[in-house]
Amino acid sequence: MPVKRFLSLPVMAVISLMAFVYYITVFVLIEDWVGLQSSPGILNASFFTILAAFCLFSFLVCVLADPGHVPSSYLPDVEGREITDHANGKDSLEQKRCDKCFAYKPPRTHHCRVCRRCILKMDHHCMWINNCVGYWNYKAFFVLALYATIASIHSTAIYISFVLQKDWDSLKGRSLKIYYVPCGLILITLTVTLLTLLGWHIYLVLHNMTTIEYYEGKRAQWLARKSGQSYRHPFNIGAYKNITLVMLIGLDII
Repeated sequence: MPVKRFLSLPVMAVISLMAFVYYITVFVLIEDWVGLQSSPGILNASFFTILAAFCLFSFLVCVLADPGHVPSSYLPDVEGREITDHANGKDSLEQKRCDKCFAYKPPRTHHCRVCRRCILKMDHHCMWINNCVGYWNYKAFFVLALYATIASIHSTAIYISFVLQKDWDSLKGRSLKIYYVPCGLILITLTVTLLTLLGWHIYLVLHNMTTIEYYEGKRAQWLARKSGQSYRHPFNIGAYKNITLVMLIGLDII
């Protein structure tokens, strides 16, 4: 059952972090900065709430969606091969068979040791969603990274504005001042982490490759250079077409 994926500490940690950042941003920073009843407060709180809702929905899709299973009826296309050489034909088929689950696998399919099955266009297994990122939920994962990055940048900008405008001399209690320090560290760390993640996946989308294919390509480049040849990722069809191809796959959540 996909719902059981929520019974995981990393998944619960992500949901708790979302709730914490939302509470801090809206009910502490915005309230103390401009007030939730003011026009800037309503505008910032509404914008951040929309981003938070998109993040939560994308996260739920990532957790619950099937990343892409290989149909049990799938057989590799062997048309056009030499049928007179039975041994070669058998070897070709065996190369397309997974050595873990013993099923035939389409191109760009990899076996996940955690899920214990082959995943179509597998990018990686993400413990934070307790699921693989693959063919059907990669768009949701990318959109989640995008919305979460925008939300964290917005929250950090509000925090900086709050710190610069706050009258710290009038604030009584050293412990209350220290409270804002870890909040700022969490927001800044989260923003840098998400920016790095988003930047990495933008690079992958522009080249129409997965994380696994990136590292496989590095090895292929090294082997090609060693033999005096050049290597080009076979699924790279140009930046615009790559973006269109990747973002058209999966649930329509944008």
